[in-house]
Amino acid sequence: MAEAISRYLRDGSLEGEHAPALTIEDSLRSPLGSHAFHHFLTALLSHITNGRSQASGLVLVALNRSPSFYFDLLKRSGFDASLVDKSVRVLDCYSDPLGWKDLISRSETDRKRPIGRASVTGFKNVKNIDKLLSSVLDLGKGFAGQGKSKFAVAVDSVSIMLRHSSLPSVTGLLSNLRSHDQISSIFWLIHSDLHEMRVSTALEYISSMVASIEPVVLSTNNGHGSAGNLLSLEQNLCKAKFHVRLKQRNGRVKLLQEELHIEQNGIKFASVTSVSTAVNQSLLPKVQFNLQLSDKELIDRANVVLPFEHQGNGENIQIYDGRRSLPENQRDDTKAAPGSEKGGQIHYIRDSDDERPDSDEDPDDDLDI
Repeated sequence: MAEAISRYLRDGSLEGEHAPALTIEDSLRSPLGSHAFHHFLTALLSHITNGRSQASGLVLVALNRSPSFYFDLLKRSGFDASLVDKSVRVLDCYSDPLGWKDLISRSETDRKRPIGRASVTGFKNVKNIDKLLSSVLDLGKGFAGQGKSKFAVAVDSVSIMLRHSSLPSVTGLLSNLRSHDQISSIFWLIHSDLHEMRVSTALEYISSMVASIEPVVLSTNNGHGSAGNLLSLEQNLCKAKFHVRLKQRNGRVKLLQEELHIEQNGIKFASVTSVSTAVNQSLLPKVQFNLQLSDKELIDRANVVLPFEHQGNGENIQIYDGRRSLPENQRDDTKAAPGSEKGGQIHYIRDSDDERPDSDEDPDDDLDI
């Protein structure tokens, strides 16, 4: 499933269609969204550097982490520094997002201090959404001379953008990027528990893929104190449920699920069927009944004869009518209607004289059908 997302981001958009857009959602209960974001970032950049992607470069809008963090991340992932400088452009919205550092008196030498990398561009007004859009597009135009005109966009935190701008402005920015003819794919991260439900709904609406990271073990406090919560928190920091909703081109929606595991070298995705479903019994609520059947109960249930089951023992098949039937020689025929030795008759008596005589007939008999 994670491979399918990477493939959609790699292949990009078709002619006349919007670019594939991925929303990654996490929460404080399962704060592993940044790991998933870094996974898809390095996977897409690997396809770009190897020439297997529709995009010729990647523009990273850094709001939550510094550019040096991402360069170190790519270095640890095995990317060559020259390839990174050639294929990545970072819009630095982290170092001075509101331009406050320009208001602080500094020495002239410090004021002219370079950022350190030619592929990093500082941005000092994240409130200006229009300028942010134009800055992203200007950085992407630098890849046009390399044979391909399309590029990918990654936003490491939409939640930070929503601190300074309204929801319509942010969704408008993402929609404009997705519909731009130079964008091959776009993905972003949001911490859903920091916002109202309408924020996640709006971002999911403009996305073609939604990846929700949910906790494996829900924290409970059923008289166990904080020990159970600490244990569940520790487990949720190591693995999580990875739910994905894919909007296919034919209009259908495909739901997939995997488990995300944190390892020393990164993250690993495993199918749910191959993951052990054992649950720590200490975290289960104490109940007064058993939720599972014993071996004897399973055998007894299998031996129950259903009312309409054909037993195949050579006897006459009788349909159970909801009452315990008596044998033929024990039936009481004294109440049978006069003149009927076998069976009975049904007599209809009107409730009152006011009832029409033909009320028991089909009311549609007089219609010319």
